[in-house]
Amino acid sequence: MSDNDLAQALENADLIFDRRTLEREIARMAVRIRNDYAGARPVYLTVMHGGLPFAAQLAMELGERGLDLEFDYLHATRYRGATTGADLVWKHRPATPLRGRRVLLADDIVDEGHTLHAIRAWCLEQGAAEVRIAALAVKAHDRCVEGLRADYVGVDVPDRYVFGYGMDFHEQGRNLPAIYALR
Repeated sequence: MSDNDLAQALENADLIFDRRTLEREIARMAVRIRNDYAGARPVYLTVMHGGLPFAAQLAMELGERGLDLEFDYLHATRYRGATTGADLVWKHRPATPLRGRRVLLADDIVDEGHTLHAIRAWCLEQGAAEVRIAALAVKAHDRCVEGLRADYVGVDVPDRYVFGYGMDFHEQGRNLPAIYALR
């Protein structure tokens, strides 16, 4: 398999969660989030690029349940197209003031959590009253940054290279409507 061939990757991958299952789990998450934020209007920060498909779907589910959100986004990465992380690079910081606000981060996956840990710390440094994390997927292993966990989780995925529904295969396949894992 070529390092960057999405078609070959799909041939050598297992379907882990289909679109229907993911949408059902996102709707389930939305009920809990709506209940936890009742009476509030949180700052809803999408973590780009991977969090975009999930964050959009979750936002619609929250709106359907009557929770209004103040939208913004951030783009911080440790990967820049690679499969292993390096130092955090900020490409865009949110413009919305966070002081005293409840913040909900929406991201595609919690793997080891280094990027989300740094993002959460930054939000708190900006004066956020609280920062919670909604993640479509959490990778099943014990290597997560100490103290980091997602407050709202859609699905658990195996400790394999996963892609689709926001997660990329060499910057490809983020818009696949399912989650796959390489064999």
